[in-house]
Amino acid sequence: MVIKKLHYIITMETAKYNSIKAIRTLPDNSSYEDIMERLYFMQKVEAGLKDIEEERVIPHEEVKERLSKWLK
Repeated sequence: MVIKKLHYIITMETAKYNSIKAIRTLPDNSSYEDIMERLYFMQKVEAGLKDIEEERVIPHEEVKERLSKWLK
């Protein structure tokens, strides 16, 4: 499964290593805010992949059903 492979790739290295690697890809004139946004995004992606792996997700059809009640 692609998601499990992606999660493995992200988590096979340490958070520190992945953070440094991500920071190095940013332009030299990046602000602290730019860096923090990138790290926050990476953390959220990793958490989402972990949720998928541990089956803590809501199926798309159920989400559509729930939203339809709110969007009337």
